[in-house]
Amino acid sequence: MALPWSQRQGIDRLLPSHFAAPSGSHLPIDYAAENGPALEVRVQELFGLDRHPSVAGGKVPLLLILLSPAHRPIQTTRDLPGFWRGSWKDVAKDLKGRYPRHFWPDDPITAAATARAKPRGT
Repeated sequence: MALPWSQRQGIDRLLPSHFAAPSGSHLPIDYAAENGPALEVRVQELFGLDRHPSVAGGKVPLLLILLSPAHRPIQTTRDLPGFWRGSWKDVAKDLKGRYPRHFWPDDPITAAATARAKPRGT
């Protein structure tokens, strides 16, 4: 039996299939992940985001699997603002050495998100 359109819309709003990153990318959310809903995303695509992404009306935080520019995992977190304030400085220092052509801001909360190696105009 198919759901009525209004119920389907409500489900899509509470449990979206994709996350709209600040960079403009639409990334799939993995609801079958072992540790709950998860999102794999390159860390540069989240610059400027000062709240942790969630689903179910903000009740379920996504497990963020933060990736390097080469799409390799660098960190997992359920607290993005805490990551920006905490271990980001050490992670950025390591990434600057491995990926010198990319932008690694000291304050990622105020930086512009990008899906490119460097933001346009830099």
